[in-house]
Amino acid sequence: MATQSPFSWLQQNLPARLERLQPPAWVVDETLQRLVLMLNHVLMAEPEAVTRLIRQKNRSIEWTWQHMTLQLRVTPAGLLERCRLDQADLSLTVLESSPLTLASMALRGEKPRLRIEGDVQLAAEVNWLIDHVRWDLEEDLSRLIGDAPSHALGQVVRQAVAMLRSWARRSVPATATVPGRAA
Repeated sequence: MATQSPFSWLQQNLPARLERLQPPAWVVDETLQRLVLMLNHVLMAEPEAVTRLIRQKNRSIEWTWQHMTLQLRVTPAGLLERCRLDQADLSLTVLESSPLTLASMALRGEKPRLRIEGDVQLAAEVNWLIDHVRWDLEEDLSRLIGDAPSHALGQVVRQAVAMLRSWARRSVPATATVPGRAA
């Protein structure tokens, strides 16, 4: 006998409700600004990433998801800065509209489907960054609380993420769609 997930109501009703929610413009703007700061923090810890971006200096990237757009320019220092663009060198549009599906894909370690337009070399560098650059949270924590506690906390977080990924692989099929939307 098949049992129904206790979260089936959420899977059916929450995506539609989330799509109707629109955060205020200032919240989106501040969130994107903090995201750029975080990206630069992560990039600075990876010399190869900075070197690759230096080769792409003054090139521009536009990320779009739903109603949000993040326009970035690569600085001569190999970091990213927000800017206003008329035309980006590379345009990346996330095709999945459901935040829950995106979160589920992230838990499974999958990349979302993208529409990519523009410079092929810049797209290859962005893809390399996505595949190879990771935030070393444990290293950042060790500066605050010391090596041993940050390592212990890192192990707990890794185990929790592994359990969530395992649950996501079992519970949410890769081809799951939002009710009322085509796959």
